[in-house]
Amino acid sequence: MLNLDAVEFVDYERGSPGADPERYGSRRGAVGPRIGATQLGYNVTVIAPGKRAFPAHHHAVNEEMFFILEGQGEVRIGDAVHPLRAGDFIACPAGASDTAHQIRNTGTADLKYIAVSTMRYPEVVGYPDSGKFGVRADLPGPAGTRENFVYIGRAGESHDYWEGE
Repeated sequence: MLNLDAVEFVDYERGSPGADPERYGSRRGAVGPRIGATQLGYNVTVIAPGKRAFPAHHHAVNEEMFFILEGQGEVRIGDAVHPLRAGDFIACPAGASDTAHQIRNTGTADLKYIAVSTMRYPEVVGYPDSGKFGVRADLPGPAGTRENFVYIGRAGESHDYWEGE
């Protein structure tokens, strides 16, 4: 069990040299690991006024749900843009670019929401605005440890299966 006032927030973009501070600005508080969740991921995200937390993206495997706690903004889903306010639920099922989503704070105060996600890996994430994709897998490591594998690329950058073998 964890109360919202005990959630510890960190700047999400910190340590990400490619993040554009003019467009992106958020803090995230991990909840899932602190309450013992194993099948779902939970966090609380706070987006600064005029900013976004993430680039528009869609998941091939995982489904996400967002619940707006406070503030106002908009969510882009595919090509459609919808206003957001406290009390709104948003479902983002796995799919193709028509399920790509992005939340933006259009208000003058912080936009705060709860994010819930299935935690299935491997996962492929598409970024329709940049034409990129990302692959993430939780792989077995040495002596029973786990290692994250993450690759971000574009479809035209693929190598031949037999190259270098």
